[in-house]
Amino acid sequence: MISEFKFLVPWGHIAAKAWGAPQGRPVLCLHGWLDNANTFNRLIPLLPKDCYYLTVDFGGHGLSSHRPPGFPYHFLDYVGDVHRVVAALKWSRFTLMGHSLGGTVAGMFSCIFPEMVDKLILVESYGFFPAPKEYERLLRPKRKLFESLLSLEANKQYSAQVRSPQEALQRLLKANPNLTEDSGKILLQRGATEVPGGVVYNRDIRVTLHNHSFLTLDQSLIMLRKIQADVLMIIAQDGIFSTESNDMPNVKPLQEAYRTFLKEHFHYVDVPGNHFVHLNEPEVVAGIITTFLSKGENLKASL
Repeated sequence: MISEFKFLVPWGHIAAKAWGAPQGRPVLCLHGWLDNANTFNRLIPLLPKDCYYLTVDFGGHGLSSHRPPGFPYHFLDYVGDVHRVVAALKWSRFTLMGHSLGGTVAGMFSCIFPEMVDKLILVESYGFFPAPKEYERLLRPKRKLFESLLSLEANKQYSAQVRSPQEALQRLLKANPNLTEDSGKILLQRGATEVPGGVVYNRDIRVTLHNHSFLTLDQSLIMLRKIQADVLMIIAQDGIFSTESNDMPNVKPLQEAYRTFLKEHFHYVDVPGNHFVHLNEPEVVAGIITTFLSKGENLKASL
């Protein structure tokens, strides 16, 4: 059983869809940057039936309202989206599952509201995305964010461009080479709207200006200690964290911190696939997630 929801917020609504009966164990699912709730369409049907899975569209994504004019999208806005949804549902304790940016949001939420999260599932995410140590590199994207916002407003570039369905799909696939064509079509079902002459993307163009590197590595490690949940981290062998490049020197310290602070409550699994393994090949991760949801403590870490 699949249901659609709209949670009212001061600037409009946060859209969501749910699988299962509301009486089931609550699992809130968070998508990646520029994706939408449909990213879990193929995975959730393979997971335990005794859970109630709610997948949300972050603000400015999918079917959710855009933020008010004049404001950029900050990382904590997405954490706020999660808090508004669970407050509306009156959920006091639940499981969080996030892919990519959704995992970073889930990690931060688990630090700020540790008593609310019993299990944390990170798919192609370390729960944090630390900024570089060099302060010049930390500040540069923030400056670009505000300059780009003003440029968009001055040039009236908010109007959505109309494309043919095939052109919209090909543009999505070109920007996300890890997506299969079928996966791209699934995301566009919620990520685009039919209009006269073709389709337009639903996402707010301002989302593309988003920069979520707002913590240093040291700050991330301090925040990580607040997590009280059992954590499952699934990293794809051909994903964005598959090799420790100069661009991602923080991967190993974060991994070691999870091991140190969470001990047996941290489970790490490498799987074949790429960044969208949960959508392209959901059967690769479904069994691992099912075991974690059902038994958690019996999952052997493979660090």
